[in-house]
Amino acid sequence: MEAEQTEARRDELERLRAEIAELRASCARLVLAADADCRRIELDLHEGTQQQLVALAVNLQLAGQSVDANPAAAKTLLAEMERDVRQALNDAGRLAERIYPPLLEPSGLAAALRSAAVNAGITASVNVAAGSSYAPEISRTVYVCWLEALESAEGESPVTVSVREEDRAVRFEVEAGARLAAAAGDRLRDRVEALGGRLTVESGAERGSRVHGSLPLSR
Repeated sequence: MEAEQTEARRDELERLRAEIAELRASCARLVLAADADCRRIELDLHEGTQQQLVALAVNLQLAGQSVDANPAAAKTLLAEMERDVRQALNDAGRLAERIYPPLLEPSGLAAALRSAAVNAGITASVNVAAGSSYAPEISRTVYVCWLEALESAEGESPVTVSVREEDRAVRFEVEAGARLAAAAGDRLRDRVEALGGRLTVESGAERGSRVHGSLPLSR
């Protein structure tokens, strides 16, 4: 009897050690994922918006130099500058939305999900009750899962999301016709589990990907 109890305690200790190791690994992955997101944003700012602003500064100088000597050339440069300003504004807006979607709080989750699909130029189906409002961390997590699906979408592949409340939890399902990268699935799972939820990812080359998640409404 005593030997069995000792064995049981040893097994329980090993289980706790494994859970602690997994928790530490999950925390490390969350930190690395956050760093990777910051790096992506920095690269987009440097290679996109910053370069556009540099080009605008150069064109502005050239336009100033040719406004009297060559009005036609100056007009052409001004037209290019208008195009570049619009592109820079669009790129900056997409970056800001990736950092924190401005529609999440004032307009609700449904509006933010639809806006992300429109900005990505993807036809999508959003099945979320109008005006649905959840805690910021819940809405943000569903939104991040949606962004991953949109980024993985290819061509005319369908992308859908549905969100509902059930058994004191927010349950959501995201489907995309393209396969979700394994690293992306790990990032999403770590984020959901850090909030006390559960996430499963089904992904294949032919059937695309399906993400099932649940997040508790109260912790």
